[in-house]
Amino acid sequence: MLQINTSKVSRWDQHGREHVVRVQRAGMQRTISCDTCGWRKNAQFLPWLKAEEHLTEAHQATVNPTDG
Repeated sequence: MLQINTSKVSRWDQHGREHVVRVQRAGMQRTISCDTCGWRKNAQFLPWLKAEEHLTEAHQATVNPTDG
């Protein structure tokens, strides 16, 4: 049976809008997809870091909602 797990990386931009990139895992393969612009990429290593980079570069979303 194939097991799929999903997590997300969310950041806010300077206008207070939330941007979310989802990381889906199926076995060893991970796919990152942006809810805002539809960008998708396969990433076997460090998918969360690549998700953060996309949010920073494409959407200027750098505020982490989980930080104090």
